[in-house]
Amino acid sequence: MDATHSLQASRLADAAVEMHLMSDGEQRLAPDAYRLAFADPEFLLRRETRGIRFQLELLKPDLAQQAHGVENTIVVFGSARFREPAEAQRQWEAARASGDPQAVRRAEALRRNAHYYDKARRFAQLVADYSLSCPKADQLYIATGGGPGIMEAANRGAHDRGVLNVGLNILLPHEQEPNPYISPELCFKFHYFALRKMHFLMRAKALVAFPGGFGTLDELFEVMTLVQCKKAKPVPIFLFGSEYWKRLIHFEVLVEEGAISPEDLDLFQYVDEPEEAWEGIKRFYGLPDACGR
Repeated sequence: MDATHSLQASRLADAAVEMHLMSDGEQRLAPDAYRLAFADPEFLLRRETRGIRFQLELLKPDLAQQAHGVENTIVVFGSARFREPAEAQRQWEAARASGDPQAVRRAEALRRNAHYYDKARRFAQLVADYSLSCPKADQLYIATGGGPGIMEAANRGAHDRGVLNVGLNILLPHEQEPNPYISPELCFKFHYFALRKMHFLMRAKALVAFPGGFGTLDELFEVMTLVQCKKAKPVPIFLFGSEYWKRLIHFEVLVEEGAISPEDLDLFQYVDEPEEAWEGIKRFYGLPDACGR
């Protein structure tokens, strides 16, 4: 039987194996009983030291963000697969030239959704423009999952304005590279999704969820559940792209079937333009058009 389908197979990725698979050809260190425990990578990557790794993944990004004065973030979620309009157009033209119907369908979807890239970028520019007028303690920083697509667009918008921005990347089997617009000193890599999601919310003052897939849904519902259950303070949550979200999820069914309360629908709102989302954040916190006004 394939080990993947064995009842005894571990369901969690092995940190040691993943680290060495993703390394730049580094050789696995030989066990050394005399090596100091905290200087022993092989020891720190054992299954039994998983709790220590949890703590390290919590501490490293937290301390780095503290050091750079990043205390308030606007988190942007969304598909890693979407592309900016020019690239989507190039892929569509290449697909049409290939004559492959499946490639054409994929490219048409890519081109159809490319406007979200520009809107995510514009939204981040609005946040950055505001922060440029603020003292350090009142600045808002864009934070994303650090990958391509919508995440890249949001990091890029802040980068356009020369403002620090955060990328919380995840180690994946196909190696999701961080996008080039993340501030290098605030570009972090995670092994554990749980710790990564915790960091999304630790400093979040708002969440803007653009169209996306399983990852975006996972991140969105994590935040909504924590707020609903009062394990996290309320933050404005925006589902960007009302047509997409209403077609994807019929939230009213949850109310009709008694699975959630009617007031739970107030946890989020739909928006379709960057300015709508930014104005909603300003209303929630009573922010002026610019700091000092």
